[in-house]
Amino acid sequence: MRKGNFIPHVITAAIFIALEVAALAMLNNNGTLQRMWFSEAAQSFMGSVWGSTQKVKDYFHLSSANDSLALENHALRVRVAQLEEALAESAVQMPVFSKGRTGHYSYIPANIMKISNNTQHNYMIIGKGAADGVTEGSGVITGKGAVGIIDAVSEHFSYARSFKNHEMNISARLGRGGAVGPLSWNGRSSSGAILKEIPHHVEFHPGDTVYTSGYSSIFPADIPLGTAGKARIVNGATYEIDVTLFEDFASLRHVTIVENLGRDEMKRLEGEK
Repeated sequence: MRKGNFIPHVITAAIFIALEVAALAMLNNNGTLQRMWFSEAAQSFMGSVWGSTQKVKDYFHLSSANDSLALENHALRVRVAQLEEALAESAVQMPVFSKGRTGHYSYIPANIMKISNNTQHNYMIIGKGAADGVTEGSGVITGKGAVGIIDAVSEHFSYARSFKNHEMNISARLGRGGAVGPLSWNGRSSSGAILKEIPHHVEFHPGDTVYTSGYSSIFPADIPLGTAGKARIVNGATYEIDVTLFEDFASLRHVTIVENLGRDEMKRLEGEK
């Protein structure tokens, strides 16, 4: 090969080698970027999966957490009743005009197994029965109101008429020291009720709390039920007052069955008069 023909081949080979080296360098750099991108994507994916898994675990733990809170609420309710009874007993030596009747009640925590909310005669099936000490005529309450009355009892279950039932009303008081009248569901809204037979001369304000009166043989006094709203005069003599209930019947699950231990004695006394 002549010298003149050799030089171009050397130059071509040098250019080829230089291009190969540059290509390899670029590929190496690109591989590093790709590894970095893949690593970041993998970390993001694993973080998302872990977060979703943790949320699922937390969701399934809510049931046990709610059960625990319900039991704590029941224990607190029983403790409050015991303290009120102790205070009433400690007032024995006080003048008669300062006494107040508190009654004696038993409390049983329970869960709702089935509930009806979409008819005019709604009911609840509760997972406690005669074997647990439940009796007919007992009240069903929560921390947000009186929600039903036990109508029938089997060994392990109870049938309760819901407050959202046209055949049920509760003796309620407007404020802690106000007038008393029957409170019933308005038949429309899940949280709506009507307080009736309140004398028109009684002063009240929208937003006042409505409580159980304690005048029935079923529910203890002073259970908060809801807040007063608009009022209407009926027959020129009494108010009908709209009440917004505290309890959300759509999410109702945990309840307490309350029994007035003196109920039968009270009924016998009433029957004698």
